[in-house]
Amino acid sequence: MTDYWLSKFIFDLQKPGAIPEYRADRKKVIARYPLAPEVVEALLNDDVAFLAPRVNAYLLRYYFGFAGMSDEKFLAALHAMRKDAPKKEASHG
Repeated sequence: MTDYWLSKFIFDLQKPGAIPEYRADRKKVIARYPLAPEVVEALLNDDVAFLAPRVNAYLLRYYFGFAGMSDEKFLAALHAMRKDAPKKEASHG
């Protein structure tokens, strides 16, 4: 399930001047939104695995791109999630 306030937060970072302000003081910008403490912690720790199921994939990639994470590192984190996921049994019939 997506998190409305997390999505709104990332969407709002597209406004002019928002990214430099966020890079200067992440905690100050995050504090403007009613985000759960675990979401705040994930943002501050660049936790792709925690945030991925909570936000639209396009917003997620946008966020990590401007937050300074390379595409290689971002994609590696996504692939690591796939490796950790439980394997589904094949259905027959």
